[in-house]
Amino acid sequence: MPLSQIALPLFLPATRLDRFEKALGAGADAVILDLEDAVGEDDKLTAREGLRALPARKAGGVPVLVRINAADSAFFSDDAAAMTGLAIDGLILPKAEDPETCATLTQQCGLPVVGLIETALGLRGAENVARACARLAFGSIDYAADLGIAHERESLLHARAELVLASRLAGLPAPWDGVTTAIRDEAVIAADCAHGVAMGFGGKLLIHPAQIAPARRGFAPSAEALDWARRVIEAAATGGAAIKVDGQMVDAPVIKRAQQILARGGAAP
Repeated sequence: MPLSQIALPLFLPATRLDRFEKALGAGADAVILDLEDAVGEDDKLTAREGLRALPARKAGGVPVLVRINAADSAFFSDDAAAMTGLAIDGLILPKAEDPETCATLTQQCGLPVVGLIETALGLRGAENVARACARLAFGSIDYAADLGIAHERESLLHARAELVLASRLAGLPAPWDGVTTAIRDEAVIAADCAHGVAMGFGGKLLIHPAQIAPARRGFAPSAEALDWARRVIEAAATGGAAIKVDGQMVDAPVIKRAQQILARGGAAP
């Protein structure tokens, strides 16, 4: 699966490769092996060296990404050097702020890089970072901590809108939204994903397999939305100068929106 089509990647600490095969079969779109937040400083070297034992990637299999440590950390250079030749499909760069770092990392490792925007500086330069990456993602918890704001929807509206805009301006797929800390509250997870869809996100970072099913429900369009989209496409196909659905005019932007909903629902427009 290309990076552009991944919607729900699942984090797994790189220290827990004993759970790797289980994570691959959990139903997520990709697995992110984490060398950063999930690994203590004393375990960084062991976790990095353990990645050498990753099995060869199977054609059509679940993609595997690695989140390395941030560019300003003592582990970044060794992490980057160790990525070449691994059986992985991409990298995630935390605290992405400098487009040149992203571009150099891509060239050095020969892998697509996801820029994880987690700071005020990263958000301010998000469009430039986006132009040097394959995709953006939102590190919402770290971002909230950096600004000293609540990790709540209203507080993060501006940042989310900026990341979606930056991705669009750079011609990238819609970004991944940040994690939901609730692991087993399915209603909260689904609602967070629906909010992400409304904001223009194309996926969400997951931290536990129990989040996968409710996240998929949250990203799927409702039955009502699908029905509306089908009727819009059907009405548009009939032609005519004044097309209406549910009493509203149907023009090119409305048709495009209907096509997007059907695509997200897995139906042919």
